This record gives sequence, C-alpha cells and structure tokens, in this order.
Amino acid sequence: MAGIPAALEVANKYGIRLIPGVEISAMFTPMVDSGKGEPVHILAYYSSCGPTNFAELEERLASIREGRYLRAQTMLQKLKALKMPLKSEHVARIAGDGVAPGRLHVARAMVEARYVDNIKQAFNKYLYDGGPAYATGAEIHSEEAIQLICRTGGVAILAHPWGLKNPVSVVRKLKAAGLQGIEVYRSDGKAAGFHELADAYQLLKLGGSDFHGRGGPDETDLGKVNIPDSAMHEFLKVAQPIWHDAIKNILLSFAEETKAIGFDSFGKYKCLKGDMHLRNNALGDKEEIVALHLSSWLTKEERVTVEEEAIKLKLSYTVICDKGKETSVVSR
Repeated sequence: MAGIPAALEVANKYGIRLIPGVEISAMFTPMVDSGKGEPVHILAYYSSCGPTNFAELEERLASIREGRYLRAQTMLQKLKALKMPLKSEHVARIAGDGVAPGRLHVARAMVEARYVDNIKQAFNKYLYDGGPAYATGAEIHSEEAIQLICRTGGVAILAHPWGLKNPVSVVRKLKAAGLQGIEVYRSDGKAAGFHELADAYQLLKLGGSDFHGRGGPDETDLGKVNIPDSAMHEFLKVAQPIWHDAIKNILLSFAEETKAIGFDSFGKYKCLKGDMHLRNNALGDKEEIVALHLSSWLTKEERVTVEEEAIKLKLSYTVICDKGKETSVVSR
C-alpha cells in the first residue's frame, strides 16, 4: 500500500475518487491436512480514511513482503540452475527502493539479460505457477487473509477466479470465511459462468484489469474493463456500513491514545491511512493540539458519523474548506 499516498495526491488533483486497497497473495488449501495449496489473490477495499487496526494489517503485510524477498532469492537460485544467472541487485534495481520484488521484476531482469525475448515468454516458460523457476513465498491462508481484511474494516473480494482450478470449491469455502464478492467483469468476455457463481453465493460482482505492466496481447490495459454502474452501486451499498464502522474505530483509537502515542502511532503507518493525516498544532511554548484531518472524500453520511462520534468521544470537531473541498477535522 506504499503507493497510495502518491496515488491519492494525483487523484485529488484531478477530482477522482480513489478507493484505497491492496491485493494480498494467499494460499487456498482444499483440505486442512492435504498440504497441497493453490495461490489465490484477495483484494481488500478500504474507506478513503484507510483501514482500522492498521498496526495489525501492517505487521501481516510486512511478513508477506519479507517472504517475497526470500521467494525472489529462491527463483534466482532456480534460474541459476537453469543456466540463467541473475544478480539480486539487478532485480532490486528494477523493483525500486523499498519494493519487495515479485515475478514481474524477475521477468524484466530476464528480458534485460536476453534470456527471453519478452516478459510473456518469461512467464510462459519459467515463472508460471508451478514452473521450473517458480517459488512460493510466505503466503497466508486464504481464510486468514479474508478475516484480516474484515477485522481491519475492508471489503474482501476474490480476484480473477477464472484462473483457479476449481473456482466453485474456492468460492464456497471463502464465502464461509467472510468473502463479500468476486471479480466477474473482463474486457475479453471470458468470464462466462462467474456471474451465476456470484449469484449462487450472493456475492458482489466486480471486475478489474489485473494490470501489472507485463505487456503483450493477453494483458488488459488500464481503464479497459467496463463495470456497470449498478455493480458499483451494489458494492458501495455493502461497503459503506463497513467503512462507517471502520471510521468509528479510527476515531475511538485516536481519542483513547495519549497525545504522544497518538501522534507516533497514527504517523507511523502513513501509507495505510488513505486520505487522512495528523497535524501537531502548537498552542504555546509547551502545549500542543494533535488534530486528525480526515479524508476530503467523506460522504455526507460519513461526515455526520464523524460529527456524532466526535461528540460521544468528547473530541473537538470542525470542517475546513480549501479549494472547494471540505475536510472534517477532529482534535483533543
């Protein structure tokens, strides 16, 4: 989620509402003791203020990121055994500072080293799931990922179910864990049957490009997946109550912490905060007020919720207008 602050900055500049989210790599195991799993990707969509219990979320994401570093090393070892050595520094440079390397970064390094002609070839020949250079990371169980998303105020959606071996089995088990929707919309029209699957388990219907910059004709370009307005309406109808509760929890955490802890805790996980930030305002030589500036994208109902919760928690509440945008601010 490290890219969210920059994405929000651009979205705010152009008046686009951006919904913060993260794609969590997880492992689905049909039988608890089978030991044989299948990779699944779970999407988490949060309110414009980001997740609640963000320390817990960051701890799990950090563990997954560490697993990605180890996974990349394993892939490089396998490529070396296949007579295609790559340096970890090469992959790290492609990934960028602070970014945990993934298969795409390894694939790009393979292209630069001229082991393959393009990224698609790297995946099709070596890096596909179960391929000769494929490796698993520190993926958490799919049910655990969904429960984590639910605990942190997010909406859990199963990404690209058409890539699964047995999507019905996966959806059935994950629905019981708290799954709220699946992707069914694709620009290439290859999602036949997944609308019915969503209906059968009373799940939301969403879609996405799954754009990762791999290139080639099989990858959908950004913005090329058409999602009906009715699907977005249904999504927001389910998401808004969840996000309302998350905002209440954020305000409660802010009210309960001391000034010092509050500033450190809320400031520490900036990338998880969505469009929300702290300001430490000095009243005098020694006294300070910590003010929490909530997202300017709050809906009318969310603003009412913030004002009501502020009164209950004995927080000061005000609205700041800047460049035509209204921002709710609470302080203690």
